[in-house]
Amino acid sequence: MKLWDKGLQIDKIIENFTVGNDREIDIHIAKYDALASKAHAEMLQSCEYLTNNELEQLKEGLDEILNQIENGEFEIEDSFEDVHSKIEYELTKKYGEVGKKIHTARSRNDQVLVALHLYYKDNLLIIKGLIEKLFESLIVLAEKHQKQLIPGYTHLQVAMPSSFGLWFSSYAELLIDDIMTLQAALKVVDQNPLGSAAGYGSSFQINREKTTELLGFNTLKYNVVAAQLSRGKSERTIASALSGIAYTLSKFAMDVCLYMSQNFGFITFPDELTTGSSIMPHKKNPDVFELLRANCNKIQGLSSEIHLLTTNLPSGYHRDFQLLKEPILGGIEKTKEILQIFDYAIQQIIIKPIDLDEDKYKYLSTVDSVNELVKNGKSFREAYQIIGELIESGTYVSDTTNTHSHIGSIHNLGLEQIVAKMKRVSGL
Repeated sequence: MKLWDKGLQIDKIIENFTVGNDREIDIHIAKYDALASKAHAEMLQSCEYLTNNELEQLKEGLDEILNQIENGEFEIEDSFEDVHSKIEYELTKKYGEVGKKIHTARSRNDQVLVALHLYYKDNLLIIKGLIEKLFESLIVLAEKHQKQLIPGYTHLQVAMPSSFGLWFSSYAELLIDDIMTLQAALKVVDQNPLGSAAGYGSSFQINREKTTELLGFNTLKYNVVAAQLSRGKSERTIASALSGIAYTLSKFAMDVCLYMSQNFGFITFPDELTTGSSIMPHKKNPDVFELLRANCNKIQGLSSEIHLLTTNLPSGYHRDFQLLKEPILGGIEKTKEILQIFDYAIQQIIIKPIDLDEDKYKYLSTVDSVNELVKNGKSFREAYQIIGELIESGTYVSDTTNTHSHIGSIHNLGLEQIVAKMKRVSGL
C-alpha cells in the first residue's frame, strides 16, 4: 500500500530504489506516527470531520498499534512503502471507511515531519539525561582524585603539574557546553509542523493549536511553508549538537588511549574492559575507547553529510529529504550508546602513581621555580632568564615541594561552581 496510490502500477525496480530502507528506519518513528495520528483524529473530531464513534474507533485501533510497537510485535512488511501506509492500512482493514478518514487534512509530508519532531524531542531529552549522568560520574572522579598528580602537556611536551581532578572536571564542564547546544536543538524541534500538509496548508478548517497542545509541543510552526522548510534545517541543528558532544568525548577517549600506553602509564582499566593481542601475550588494549573515539569521529562527520544532502535545494518538498532519516536517526541512536558505554567504562578507571624522580619530569616545576623568584622580589623577566640559564647549564634542580605546592594551589577545582552551573543550564 502507498498513500499516493492512484491505481497505477509502478516499475518494481524503481519502487525498490525509491523506497530504499525506509521500512527498517521507520520502526524508530512508528510510535510517534501513531501518537500524532491520535492527536490528528481528536482534532478532526473537534472540527466535526469525524463523529465521536469514528474517533473512538480510530483511537482504539491506534492504541492497539502502539501496544504492538511497545511489545516489539509491529512489523512493516514489504508490501508497504513506509510506516505511514502500514498504519493507515491497519486502521482501514479493521474499521473500513473510517480508517481511510485519518488522512483528512494532512499530507505524508507533515505526517513525516511531526513524527520526526516527536522522535527528536524524546531522544534529545534522553541524550541530555545521559550527559547529566556522565557529568555526575566525572564530578565524583574529580573529587576522589583531585590531589593526584598528572603532568600537564603542551605540544605533547611535559609542561606543568596538573591533577586528575582537573582532568576529569575539565571534561565535566565541557559537557555543560554540550547541554547548551543540545537545548538549542530541542527548542528548534519543539515546534508543531502538523497541519502544514504538503507545505501549503489545507483548505479544511482545522485547529492546529489543538494538535500542538495534545502532542506537547511548546509552540506551533505557524507559517506552513516554514514548517516544510524546517526539513533539513532541524537535522542540521541536531547534527551540530551531536557533533559537539562527539567532539568532547572523542578528545576524552584519545586522552584515555594515550595515558594508558606504556610511554605515559598514568591509568589502566580492569582486564574485563580491555582486549589482548592474537600474538603478543603482554598486550592490554583500550579497544573500547578506540571504538568510542572512532564512533565519535563518525558522528562529527554527520553535519557534512546532512549539509551536502540539503544545500541549495529550493523551497518545497524534495525526495532528497528521505535520505536524511538514516544518518540522523542513526547518529542519535549511536550517541545514546556512546554516552552509556563511556559512563560505564570511565567509572572503572584505575589511576596509577607517577614517579616524579623520572628524568623526563625534571623540568616539571620550572614555572613554579620562576614564580618563587618573583615572590622574592625578582622581576618576572629576570626570574625567567635565571631559571633558563640553570636549565641550559644543566644545573637546574627540580623541587618536588614546588610541584606539590602547585597541586595544592589548584586542587580547589571549583567543583561546587561547576555543579551549580550545570544545574542552572540543565534546569535540574
